[in-house]
Amino acid sequence: MRSRVWWGTTAVALGGLLAAGCGDGGGSGDGGGDGDKASAGAEKSATGDYPVTLTDCAGARTTFSKAPERIVTSNASSLELLLRLGAGDKVLGTGFPPGEGTLPGELDARARKVKVLAQSVIPKEKLLGSGADVYIDTFASMNMGGGMGDAPTEEEFKAAGIKHIYLKSTACAARNRRALTELSAVEADITSLGAVTGTSAKAKELVDGMKEKVGAVQKAVGRTAEDERPTYFFFDFDAGTKQPTAVCKRQVANAVITLAGARNVFADCDGDYKQVGWEDVISRNPDWIQLGVRNRGSRTANEKAFDEARKWLESNSATKGLKAVKEGHFLRVGSEPTTIAGVENADTVQKIAKTLYPGKVG
Repeated sequence: MRSRVWWGTTAVALGGLLAAGCGDGGGSGDGGGDGDKASAGAEKSATGDYPVTLTDCAGARTTFSKAPERIVTSNASSLELLLRLGAGDKVLGTGFPPGEGTLPGELDARARKVKVLAQSVIPKEKLLGSGADVYIDTFASMNMGGGMGDAPTEEEFKAAGIKHIYLKSTACAARNRRALTELSAVEADITSLGAVTGTSAKAKELVDGMKEKVGAVQKAVGRTAEDERPTYFFFDFDAGTKQPTAVCKRQVANAVITLAGARNVFADCDGDYKQVGWEDVISRNPDWIQLGVRNRGSRTANEKAFDEARKWLESNSATKGLKAVKEGHFLRVGSEPTTIAGVENADTVQKIAKTLYPGKVG
């Protein structure tokens, strides 16, 4: 998951690079012929067999003859997945570390033990000299600039003995063609990481758990007609209130909202995030508003932030007349498990659906 600093300073600026989902809305491919490679590798790894071959968004292949021993992660999302898979002991460092208390339960304590190589993007020289044998990249290739250094080239990664792989559910936004309405791309990343790290059994357990939760929601409300689904606005409180930031059709939140039986009021905007005007929100007049608050590290601090977000909507002249505000239709669901690709996306689908369809979703 992203820390508050990561989100506030970088995510919107990155635009399309950080949308969740690769290829079409189902996350099954991007037109580049890479849709099935990771799954095939995962099947081999389930029996303990290597090599395992992954492809990136452009179809470039990376082959592993054995599980990596020294891993560096670009940010908290890939770190969290490795911790959940049981491969966290292989991680020697990360960039964009999770804020304290952001990860649930014991994951938080385990994450605290991972060396922080940078609070934001890992400087090029530090990354290349880290001693890693694999770098898991959430961002896709980019030149960060701004004093944070350039991203290494593939030739530089190779010279340093580092295999460079991506979380395709977050790094392939530029190749998206349709709205993201499923979590299959996230599930594919979990399967791929399980294959690479030799933890395919755990990966399957995580993916099966996600599918079971989402499947139960779909069984209950999935056939609800489009015009009967409540409209929904994700209010990104921490991104600023002067000009709202909308989650668009290529963001994983669009899939979470859709699977929960709602209609994202900004599902028609292309890309992952887009700054809009309050007049745009007013014209769409959502039935429900999610108070998009980053994890502050404690339940008390989180509740205070949710209260602040609600108070702002209720007191601001531009928003107090919205249907959701007048009816008190707010959801206190954390921002990270909604907008960051990961296992908790499925939990968020359940939480939203239970609120919007009381009595229908168990």
